[in-house]
Amino acid sequence: MKCSLAVAALIAPLFCLPAMADATIPTRDIAGAKDVPGLKRYEGSLIVSYDRKAFGELVLPISKVEQVADEDKRDYMNNRVFVPKKKLELEGTVTRIVYVMPQDRSPLEVLRNYETEAKAAGGEVLFTCKSDDCGGDAQRAVSGGGGNQSLAMQFMQERDGKDTAFSNGHCAIMSGISDQRYSAIRIPGQGGDTHVAVQTWQIDGGNYCKALAPRTIAMVHVIEPRGREQKMVTVNSAEMARSIGATGKIALYGIFFDTNKTDVKPESGTTLGEIAKLMKENPKLSVLIVGHTDNAGEFAYNLDLSRRRAEAVVAALAKQYGVPAQRLRPAGVGMVAPVASNDDEAGKAKNRRVELVKLN
Repeated sequence: MKCSLAVAALIAPLFCLPAMADATIPTRDIAGAKDVPGLKRYEGSLIVSYDRKAFGELVLPISKVEQVADEDKRDYMNNRVFVPKKKLELEGTVTRIVYVMPQDRSPLEVLRNYETEAKAAGGEVLFTCKSDDCGGDAQRAVSGGGGNQSLAMQFMQERDGKDTAFSNGHCAIMSGISDQRYSAIRIPGQGGDTHVAVQTWQIDGGNYCKALAPRTIAMVHVIEPRGREQKMVTVNSAEMARSIGATGKIALYGIFFDTNKTDVKPESGTTLGEIAKLMKENPKLSVLIVGHTDNAGEFAYNLDLSRRRAEAVVAALAKQYGVPAQRLRPAGVGMVAPVASNDDEAGKAKNRRVELVKLN
């Protein structure tokens, strides 16, 4: 008999157990899943669940989770709410990967391997715990209601799961668990710190997921630094003035050039007009016009290209918008001052910019 989930929840004990026992020992990663670059997986483990957000947020517990002061507060599954007293609220690229380990690997062994890899990369363990010491219900991953929230529920709720019911991915994070382990890790990088949350546990499995029991599961959350995509390209003169007053500079992404060219494109007119307005509204202000590039190409070439682009911006402001040239000084620094990693196109786009830097 093949049952719907709603029916299965009610009559599975009588009719549906064989049909719903869908978990199997995985032989390959699920389609579309991949490791986060620079973070090794445990040897022989396979990905059974995967989710990635180009820009999202993550609360990283760096202390045990404890019940909130309002003991009557409940989540949508009627669980008592638990939160960490110490936490990091992070934004960036968020990846969740769930791995099934080879047979006879303990949660502690797997966790220690992740910690060792992080330390080898210059990282540090910010917090670690095991079982009940982590707080909340140590026998739950992300599933269940009417009890205490678990540590895993700090990262996702049951309704957030996207895996097919009783698939390997579903079973890995929805089953009962034992021997829970957790580490919050920080790994420094050129473009900012990467944070990793590693949770390992032994899966109970139950009737539907017994093929995976008692394998060790690792649920790994990685948040990599990434600036929010700049959809609003035009910055008005008032915003320019505020930023220059507060930090001495403003980064602009509304001045456009063709690849390897120095001609200012016509669609740059809105931003150039706002710069001209800024200079008119602040008659004593003088600025550096600084060109920046990504790391594609030779260093010397990019240095020269960024300088010539800055000169082109100065020329456009003076000739087309009447800004006194003596209040504008061009400079090019090429790739020497990135604001993001050049490892992907999103970071490179952040690094290709023109900055106004206050002279006086």
